[in-house]
Amino acid sequence: MKTTIYSTHKFDKPSIENANKGKHQLNFLEFRLTKETALLAEGSKAIALFSSDDASSEVLDILHKLGIKFIALRSAGFNHVDLKKASELGIKVARVPAYSPYAIAEHTMALILALNRRLIKAHNRVREQNFSLNGLTGFDLNGKTVGVIGTGKIGSVLVKILHGFGCNILAQDIEESKDLIDKYGVIYTDCATLCKHADIISLHVPLKASTKHLINKEHIALMKSGVMLINTSRGGLVDTKAVIQGLKTRKIGYLGLDVYEEEEGLFFEDHSEDILQDDVIARLMTFNNVLITSHQAFLTKTALTNIAETTIYNLDCFEKQKPSGNEISIN
Repeated sequence: MKTTIYSTHKFDKPSIENANKGKHQLNFLEFRLTKETALLAEGSKAIALFSSDDASSEVLDILHKLGIKFIALRSAGFNHVDLKKASELGIKVARVPAYSPYAIAEHTMALILALNRRLIKAHNRVREQNFSLNGLTGFDLNGKTVGVIGTGKIGSVLVKILHGFGCNILAQDIEESKDLIDKYGVIYTDCATLCKHADIISLHVPLKASTKHLINKEHIALMKSGVMLINTSRGGLVDTKAVIQGLKTRKIGYLGLDVYEEEEGLFFEDHSEDILQDDVIARLMTFNNVLITSHQAFLTKTALTNIAETTIYNLDCFEKQKPSGNEISIN
């Protein structure tokens, strides 16, 4: 089946080719899917999208007119796809529900450790032959209270890691995990209580209407002074302007982001020769207690292999008109 792969990168193209084994006719494009680039899928029956692609209503209309019947997402999240519109147009959508929860959880832990022990600042100092320890003091994670919002596959792995560091763990989720309670002493509570008592807060929930700007000025006001906030899930979970205000007042003492609510067209691309147009992220980058990575938490060999294999499997099932178990519906 002829398939156009949007947002192809050097890091993921080999894994897709290896998983495909020549089965499908793949048209690799470095471009993101947008209203302007949708026409490049002409002649294909399916497209494969990354989390940075735009599958909004207007774009789906164009794809439908081109004869696109299937969308294979190379991600677990699907907030970049208008599922209602896709259903109306008869376009089937499938995703990669789990590729490596360990990759995301471990990157989350890396952000926590790097912020706490000021590793970036220390590294830069040493490169300048400055071996002073002033301003590098961290804290013991042992005994600290960490709030994990969302205890699905990724959140559960993070809980296990945090338990190994000797942390006390609060959690918030619509479904409580008896296994996490029994094995790691997790205490489930509401979001407001978690914000009041956690020294570190980490987000691991999907982005939908009910979680949009979950971290807002009201919740930030409840947090401990100097709290560490980590987001490796979806940028829209955080009201960035409210977080900036929290940083300015020192309510938020550390901020680690692998995602950003306006990352579309910014992350995954080299803008080193450009003038940065986003004033919000530019302001974030001025704080020395903020660490931003470019949506790379998923980026391990294991995860890339799993993403590619599941994507090709979804294409196989589309072509054979059989269920993959990875379909997304609007219900």
